[in-house]
Amino acid sequence: MTNRVTELLKIEYPILMGGMAWAGTPKLAAAVSNAGGLGVIGSGAMNANQLQEAIQTLRELTDKPFGVNIMLASPYVDELVQVVLRESVPAVTFGAGNPAKYIPLLKEKGIVVMPVIASDSLARLLERSGADVVIAEGMESGGHIGEVSTLVLVDKVVRSVTIPVIAAGGIADGRQMAAMFALGAEGIQMGTRFLATVESQIHQNYKNKILNASIRDTVITGAALGHPARVLKSPFANHIRQLEVQSPLEAEQILVGSLRRAVSDGDLESGSFMAGQSAGLVEEILPVGEVIFKIVQEFFQTVERLCKEVLR
Repeated sequence: MTNRVTELLKIEYPILMGGMAWAGTPKLAAAVSNAGGLGVIGSGAMNANQLQEAIQTLRELTDKPFGVNIMLASPYVDELVQVVLRESVPAVTFGAGNPAKYIPLLKEKGIVVMPVIASDSLARLLERSGADVVIAEGMESGGHIGEVSTLVLVDKVVRSVTIPVIAAGGIADGRQMAAMFALGAEGIQMGTRFLATVESQIHQNYKNKILNASIRDTVITGAALGHPARVLKSPFANHIRQLEVQSPLEAEQILVGSLRRAVSDGDLESGSFMAGQSAGLVEEILPVGEVIFKIVQEFFQTVERLCKEVLR
C-alpha cells in the first residue's frame, strides 16, 4: 500500500500502534514495525532514562521505522522530548493536550509529528503549527477519550485539514479500515487489537478479559474527575464510577497505579483494564504479523467487493 502516510513514515502499511502506557513495550512495538506497520513505544509511565533504554532495546529488535508516544500530562514531558530529539526517533505521537510548542524543535530534526486529537478545531490549530499528520481518535477507543465518535470525528477532521488524517478508536479489522478510508483517512491506529497478540506483554488475565468481552463490555471511569477513560467492566470499575461522585479525592487516590496493576499483575480486584469497544471484535490471540496481514487482506477484499457491487 502506498499513500502519503506510508511515504512519510517509510512503512509498508498505514497501520499504527496506539501509544499505550505500560503496555506499549519495545517488544510489541518492534513486532508491529517488523510486520510493516509503525510500532510505537508508550512512554506515559516512563522517565527520561527509562525511555532512552526502551528506544535502545527496540533498536536491537528492529531496523524498521518506529515512533514514541508522549503524553503531555506526564511530569517528564520536557525531558522525554529531549530524549526523542537526542535519539532522532523517526516519529512522535502526542496525547492529552496541545503539543504545538514542541513541533518546531522536532521538525528541525526531521521527526514526523503526529498529535492525537479529539476535535476539528485542535486539528486545524496543529496543522497551522506544523504537524505532519493528525490522529483523529474517537470515543470508542480505550484509555483516555474525548466526546465524539470516530465516524463523525474522522469525517469532520478530513474536511477540516489538508494534512493526512489517521483514524483511531474502536478499529480492529479490515472492514473498519476500509470504512475509515472511505471517509478520507489515510491510515488507522489500533491499541486494543495489538494488546491481544502473542508479542504483547500484558498479563494473561488482561488478554482473557479482552477475548471474553462483548461490544458492550466497556464503561467510562473518571468522567466526574475530568479525565474520562474507557475500561473493561469489572467490580473495581463500578466501584470507581460510584466513588468518583461521592468522594472524588479517594477515587483519584485509588486510581493511581491501577493501569500498571492490570498490565503487570493482571489484578482483577484493583486493576483498570483499559480497552476500546473493539475488544468485542477480538476473538483470538494471534502474532502481530498475522493480525496486520489479515487486516490488510480484509481491507482489499472489502474495497473489491464494494467496487463490484457499485459497478455491476
